[in-house]
Amino acid sequence: MTSTDRRAEPGHDVRQPGRWLALSVLVLAVLLVAVDATVLGLATPFLSEDLKPSGPQLLWIGDIYSFVIAGLLVSMGSLGDRIGRKRLLLCGAVAFGAVSVLNAYASSPEMMIFARALLGVAGATLMPSTLALIRNIFHDPRERSLAVGIWGAAASAGAAVGPVVGGFLLENFWWGSVFLINLPVMAVLVLVGIKLLPESRDPNPGPWDVVSVLLSLVGMVAIVYAVKEAAANGFGLEIAGVAAVGVLALVWFVRRQLTLDSPLLDIRLFHHRGFSGAVLADLLTILGLSGLVFFLSQFLQLVQGRSPLEAGLIELPAAVGAVGAGLAAGHAARRGSVRSAVAVGLAAVGAALAACVAITADTGVIALGIALFVGGLGAGLAFTVTADVILSSVPKEQAGAASAVSETAYELGAALGIALLGSVVTGIYRGFEAPAGLPAGVSEEAHDSLGGAVESAARLPAEQAAPMLSAARDAFTDGFQTAAAVGSTVLFATAVAAWFLLRGQRLEEGLEHP
Repeated sequence: MTSTDRRAEPGHDVRQPGRWLALSVLVLAVLLVAVDATVLGLATPFLSEDLKPSGPQLLWIGDIYSFVIAGLLVSMGSLGDRIGRKRLLLCGAVAFGAVSVLNAYASSPEMMIFARALLGVAGATLMPSTLALIRNIFHDPRERSLAVGIWGAAASAGAAVGPVVGGFLLENFWWGSVFLINLPVMAVLVLVGIKLLPESRDPNPGPWDVVSVLLSLVGMVAIVYAVKEAAANGFGLEIAGVAAVGVLALVWFVRRQLTLDSPLLDIRLFHHRGFSGAVLADLLTILGLSGLVFFLSQFLQLVQGRSPLEAGLIELPAAVGAVGAGLAAGHAARRGSVRSAVAVGLAAVGAALAACVAITADTGVIALGIALFVGGLGAGLAFTVTADVILSSVPKEQAGAASAVSETAYELGAALGIALLGSVVTGIYRGFEAPAGLPAGVSEEAHDSLGGAVESAARLPAEQAAPMLSAARDAFTDGFQTAAAVGSTVLFATAVAAWFLLRGQRLEEGLEHP
């Protein structure tokens, strides 16, 4: 079933009053959730100093939020179809604000990981509801493409805006402030959303299958955990067991959906080549962009010695590119084709990563800005067009479930970008040769993370600190360059795959009345 096969539902006005104001509320929600996925990148050195997490704990703090969201999105999208997307969105916003306080005042690495996981649960209620409500508010395909473009620009740009917001806050406040900023934003979202957002749900939803919810969560989290650990520490018996649990859970989930009268996710959607290609492109676009932004934030601060705000501003061109491309994506896909827009977008993200292969401690602001702008441009183009394809491929009653597929790809891509590329960086970094004569505890801390090396150097005499820091920064740079090479290869390959998978796919041209 292609998007051109879709027909408008009778009885709906094409131009719903207040639709653009309602869209502004939805954009606010998705922007905040996207910002929270990357805002910790700049706060990493401060977390390392205050909470003293180990290397693996630091990675978990960075990616558990996205892991949990990815595991729950399908379930929450289906729940919104059943109980009402507006209701789920507003309840999730209240929970998101409350849990943000717990994140801000975390006093240990374990507490921080737990708080980030809870924030992921709340975030999972927000993301699919926003896109599903767009599907039900905008009935004209061209207006909907623009609305999805604005939504996609916020989602893509959020990954780059996070460091800017974080940089400003870290320049003036303690690291917990990057979470407390959520409170006033969520308050506005709830108060305005109550008035402006229309309620929508599936009129014949069927029961919400709790077994499917658990299978989806266990399967997603286990698979991603196994991939992360295998990339970081090698593939052992324990990791194989976790991976097997994840695979079995997802296989069981798929088989169960095929037998339920009212599944959480209609697996048959993936039989459509365009739908599957769009989901794959979604996932790998965000994988490349989120991994780039997360580790570039650390590089700018810990290798080039920039302030948090300066580092955030250097990454701002990625947001500018994502917003511009997101707004123009629907027009570009109609004037050209869906497959050319997505393939070009993926290739642009790959080119940005390829440029980072040559990055050094002396790389200037202009070169970094150009690379980030190209990457943001590509992410905004590819992500927005694929989201439109996914949303247009299903009846409006299934908008929550379809939106959840798109958002799962987004969040899984963000998690895998940090986990896989981060594992490459960490693996290479830990191999650096520390100067002889360092105390055992200092050497171990320095090899755990670059933040640990910087902190350890402050306690050493200058003649020991300088060579250790130089070796650690060189190793981190080597790891970042290698990860960028891996990421660019994956993105270029995906661009080629998208060209074939999205062949013949078209966006809707106009609303047809019966």
